[in-house]
Order: sequence, then C-alpha cells, then structure tokens
Amino acid sequence: MQLTILGCHSATPRTNAHPTAQYLKINERHILIDCGEGTQVLLRQQKVPFAKIKHIFISHLHGDHFFGLVGLISTFGLLDRRTELHIYGPKGIKEIITLQLKLSKSWTSFPLLFHELESKESEVIFEDKKLKISTIPLDHRVYTNGFLFEEKPSLRKLNMENVAMEPEIEICDYHNLKNGKDFVKQDGTILENKDLTLPPKDTHSYAFCSDTAYKPDIVPIIKNATLLYHESTFLEDKKSLTERTKHSTAKEAGKIAKQANVQKLILGHYSSRYSNLEDFRTEAKTEFTNVELAESGKVFII
Repeated sequence: MQLTILGCHSATPRTNAHPTAQYLKINERHILIDCGEGTQVLLRQQKVPFAKIKHIFISHLHGDHFFGLVGLISTFGLLDRRTELHIYGPKGIKEIITLQLKLSKSWTSFPLLFHELESKESEVIFEDKKLKISTIPLDHRVYTNGFLFEEKPSLRKLNMENVAMEPEIEICDYHNLKNGKDFVKQDGTILENKDLTLPPKDTHSYAFCSDTAYKPDIVPIIKNATLLYHESTFLEDKKSLTERTKHSTAKEAGKIAKQANVQKLILGHYSSRYSNLEDFRTEAKTEFTNVELAESGKVFII
C-alpha cells in the first residue's frame, strides 16, 4: 500500500499550500481521493500514470475538495482515454460535472460513471476480490463521507516441502488447500491445513477522514486501521471555531486515533493561520504517539 499526499491544506490554494488530494495505490488499484484545484499538476509532479486511475472518491462538495475534477476529466479526454472512469461522491456531483462538460462542449470519449452517495450510515460502495471500500459518515457543514480502504486476505501459500511428502495430494487439491481447507486421506486421516500451507501476507487498511468535527462514533468503523488520515484544521487555541466550521483540532484527531487503536495517524487540512506545522504534531502526540504530518509530495509506504 502506497499513499502519496498531493495536497493537504484547507481552503485557499497558495504557492506552497495545495488543497486536498491524495493518490492511493493498493493491491494494484490506482485511486484518487478528493481533487482540489491543481491536482492534475501535482499528479504530474509525482509521475502518477493518468491512465491507471480508474476510481475517484470525492468526500464532499466544497471547492477545495473537488474543483480540480472537471479539469482532470477534460485532460483525460484530451489524452484520448478509452477506459471507463468511476466517480464516487455526494448526490449532485453528476449534475455539477456534466453541466460543465455540456456547456463547454467537452463530452468525454470514455465512459464516465457516477456513483452518487446519500446514506448517512456506513455502506460498502466498492468491492472486488482484493479490495473493499466503505464510507465513513462524517460531521461537516455539508453531506460528507470519509472512506475506508481495506485489503482482502490473500490465499494461503502451499508449503511444498510438506505437500510433496503426501503422494495423495494432487494438483487439483491445491485450490482447496490455499482456501484453508484440510486434506482428508483415503483412509480417513485428516491432514490439517496449517501443516500443509503457510499463512497469507498481512492485510492493511487506510481510513481517510476529512473534513469533520470531532466524531467519536466513527471509531468502530475505523478500528485497528493501519493508517488514519484525520483532518486537523485547528489547534486547541482555536477550538471555539470548530463548532461553527465543523472542523477538528489536532488534539481531537489524536483522540480518535487512540480510541480506534490505529497504527499511525497522519494530520492534514491545516488552516492557513498557522505557520509552524510541528505544533500540530506536538498537540496530537499528547493523545497518540505515532503521528506524522501530511506534506505535498510525501509518500507513505506500508
């Protein structure tokens, strides 16, 4: 699993502060999470292959999280893209994007498939053999979801040294063994699966939570996540602003990470009123020890 931070600041783009966008590579799936202004330029800087991005997840319809989307879609068209593109986001995103494409006469040459979300409960919105993606309902000024990306367990691996010692085991039995089944010999003897196979590789998960007020009831959804990105727009000195703006402090992000027992917390969505981002790490570490700061271009590899 590889997470690349493209942009991680709130509201207005600045010279060295870009609005939210992330690129996630997980189990050979290439995913874009949010798409603030300038995202396609940041993707170019990180040498992300545009053609491999097939799924885009938009948390909410505030401009700093999706104003770069129609530009990226248009560029895909200019590059003569043919593969379909799936966009997941709040109800209304299809109307916004298609109206811009219509009025600019920029219809895509590839299938553009929208999956509009409106449930206030967590739901699975994508699933295949390797990956499951669920929503994380958040508390913001407009309808907002975070997203939980979970690797599915891979098959067990054959312990060929032990398998070779059992002449009754044939190639046609390998599939059952990889799926965890015991082997029953002709005389009724049971060979336990753990003696014939090796455990699969560990699975990982990534929880993306931006933007939101402090919301402890997301904890059961993101419990034991490998990596958690949680917005930290303010420090505790501006906590009075969180109720009106529906944002969180770094300390509150640390509390969520601790309650959810995640392995690592990444802070982001910093307000422009702060110049020293290390203050965010310091504050969050009063609640949770393993804290990283999001930075444009920073890569996290699990």
